Amino acid sequence: MALLDHFRPPLSIRRHWHSFHNAWSTYLSDSLNQSLPEGYFAEPNAQFGIEIDVAASSERIPVNPSHPNGELPEWIPQAPTATLPFQPITDVVEVQIFNVQAGPTLVGAIELINPANKDRPTHRDAFTSKCQTYLQQGIGLMMVDVVTNLSANLHNELMKRLDSQIEPMDAELYAVAYRIAETNGTPHLDFWQEAFTVGSKLPILPLFLKGGLYLPVDLDETYHYICVRQRIPEYP
Repeated sequence: MALLDHFRPPLSIRRHWHSFHNAWSTYLSDSLNQSLPEGYFAEPNAQFGIEIDVAASSERIPVNPSHPNGELPEWIPQAPTATLPFQPITDVVEVQIFNVQAGPTLVGAIELINPANKDRPTHRDAFTSKCQTYLQQGIGLMMVDVVTNLSANLHNELMKRLDSQIEPMDAELYAVAYRIAETNGTPHLDFWQEAFTVGSKLPILPLFLKGGLYLPVDLDETYHYICVRQRIPEYP
């Protein structure tokens, strides 16, 4: 099925993009669970509008009944050594793949990029920092960007963060799969990138899991399935 524009009219005023992304991550998880071997499982993780509970940062630990006096000694921390600007990731749509042999332990992730990941420099930095952490831990990663109303390319920004000399990807919509590999004792990063446009089909890309296992992820098949299930017409 050809990719539709979920972020501009007419479809954006008929369907909610976050509902579609949520459903897509769920079906991607279901599809992966049909292929993953014993000891692995995939599950969706969709969170929107995450907020930090500021009050919690200043609350004193409550009374401890097991303490000899029935309460903890009064103690208040000094002023912080430093205060720096920090932007947590507030919107998350992803599929996480776990190995249960030692955990469960996260071994792979598919990030469905959403507008909040792209709308300002601090958000883009938080997202690429998260992706960098995944890669540094050897976790297999795939990012998929079908967001049409913002033009930032987060793959390019991740490459800048990694000090890569790779030529920037000239695409607004794309999918990239990443693998941490080793040759003759030297680790390196491999990636597979595919660009597409509204009206084109989505690619099949490999999802590499920590430990060497990989699976094909048919983005077009899962996208088509969710469009049908959510009654989204091919030409809205």
